[in-house]
Amino acid sequence: MTFTLDETTVEALKRIANRLQKPQSYVLREAISYYEPHAGQLSKAERKRRVELFDQVVAAIPKKSASAIDRELEDLKLSRRKGWRNRPHRS
Repeated sequence: MTFTLDETTVEALKRIANRLQKPQSYVLREAISYYEPHAGQLSKAERKRRVELFDQVVAAIPKKSASAIDRELEDLKLSRRKGWRNRPHRS
């Protein structure tokens, strides 16, 4: 496999390989195996932001009883049915 790395990354790879006394390919394999489980996960800050947003949304949910919500939904269904039947014809 062939790929290109920028000079900064190449220098870091060489330093790490020298420090560990391991081949550069070993260092690269280890780095990828370390990175792979974390790839695509949210950062701690992003997770915190999303939890806070979720808490705000949940707090904004109206506190109504199930029966009150059922009545609202039934009223809405009835008004929609009436609205379709009572509309004048357009030509």
